[in-house]
Amino acid sequence: MKNTLKHLILLLSLISLPGLMLSQEKAGNKGIIQWYSFADAYKLNKKKPKKLFVDVYTDWCGWCKKMDKETFQDPETAKYMQKHFYCVKLDAETKDTIVIDTVKFVNRNPKGRGGNNQLAVELLRGKMSYPSCVFINEQNQELNVVPGYMSAVEFAPVLHYFGENAYKDVKWEDYIGSYNKNEKKK
Repeated sequence: MKNTLKHLILLLSLISLPGLMLSQEKAGNKGIIQWYSFADAYKLNKKKPKKLFVDVYTDWCGWCKKMDKETFQDPETAKYMQKHFYCVKLDAETKDTIVIDTVKFVNRNPKGRGGNNQLAVELLRGKMSYPSCVFINEQNQELNVVPGYMSAVEFAPVLHYFGENAYKDVKWEDYIGSYNKNEKKK
């Protein structure tokens, strides 16, 4: 009986493995959002302008992992992000040198623990808080940094505020009030 059960489990796992691998390939192993390096998104933005969304995280950050797993995996959130932004994942503590045009951003502590890459420091204006979401316009100008974990529901108005260019004409306080009223009507 035990051997039959083991064989059945093995057979089921082998049958589902190709489908799982195919879905991970399509999703790029990181969910349904296509994530770019900062340098690649910057280049894409030069060719076909689109806002950048930068998720600044660290490997040790539990809230970063929760936001990856819950917020960024939400189908509505992911679909909206794909449509309106080049999405970037930036490990604030990366030891890699990041080159944007001719400017090199390095981690000043490449052999030690911790230490932040200069690009992350620049984007977060030295306020190293994780996760942090950075919104950048089509001209590669930073619009705002939004620190902290947000659920998909909390994150939606923030995405729409920048994605729909409401930030150009409407104060956040006014926008969030009208956004919440519109959502309640749905």
